[in-house]
Amino acid sequence: MSQSELATIVESLNLAGKIGAEDVLKLRRAVFSDSFVSPQEAQSLIELNRNCFPRDVSWNVFFVEALTDYLVHQADPAGYVTAENAEWLISVIMVDGHVNSSIEMELVISILDQAMWSPPSLVNFALEEVKHWVVDGSGSIRKELDLVPGQIGEAEVDLLRRILYSFGGEWNIAISRQEAELLFDLNDATAGANNHPSWSELFVKAIANHIMAGSGYQVPSRQEALKREAWLESEETTSGFFSKMFSGGFSAVLEAYKAQTPEEAAVARLEQQRLEIVTGEIITQSEASWLTERLQRDGELHDNEKALLRFLKEESPDIHPSLKTLIDQAA
Repeated sequence: MSQSELATIVESLNLAGKIGAEDVLKLRRAVFSDSFVSPQEAQSLIELNRNCFPRDVSWNVFFVEALTDYLVHQADPAGYVTAENAEWLISVIMVDGHVNSSIEMELVISILDQAMWSPPSLVNFALEEVKHWVVDGSGSIRKELDLVPGQIGEAEVDLLRRILYSFGGEWNIAISRQEAELLFDLNDATAGANNHPSWSELFVKAIANHIMAGSGYQVPSRQEALKREAWLESEETTSGFFSKMFSGGFSAVLEAYKAQTPEEAAVARLEQQRLEIVTGEIITQSEASWLTERLQRDGELHDNEKALLRFLKEESPDIHPSLKTLIDQAA
């Protein structure tokens, strides 16, 4: 189908203000007829997504598939998302400074998942959106997903875990400083709230992953490092989670980490440099001094932060000595 014919379909749908199942089939045939999603087609789909309501459910699958194909597999360099392309995506899916609906979030997660590497700015954007829904208690997605403001429920934890999984893929990519900062912001903002126990588990595992990587450990994949433990299903309270954790529930987690040899550390640095060159964005590293400052920032050690320190103590004395005083306090 020619570009002019596609333009006619798009114009008609914009005027109608809605997209049915037959319309999606027409669009799919038009866009994928040459197995290539052009920049013009990508922009047309974004406009339709913004302008047309209601939309058939098949639209969501098509929209995410087409835009993911465009940004991951067809934009140069194939398989990678550059900082420039990530900036463009963020600019076109935001309305009033934030993602407008869950379909845009699904698109971001799909891109993170399918790309061999994406800029940290893209995963941080997705995490910031979840933070916005929790802390500010606003946004259309919060209402769409029936999220309770001011607390972190199971739905929010599952979404955070999906985002972190997607960015890491099957690679052994440690939680970054920016990701860790955002998780701390969420933890500080919801301390004392009726959070789901799985939030404590995810927080402790994610921050420990970040610190252990900065302490010279070779980290496992994010799927392994952050996976939800089966025993959480039977726990009804956060205190029950802590009890289970300190009775040996996390023993298998520590076994997944091992100290790097000098050769392995050198290879990891070279891989980081390669990814920085390909995507055009710097990847930051962790330091134990950051954790010390972060834990003391609000003058109080919350339960999740104490759990984190007690977890890290299992690896003492290899964990940086600047944490020793705080670890003793948590104990």
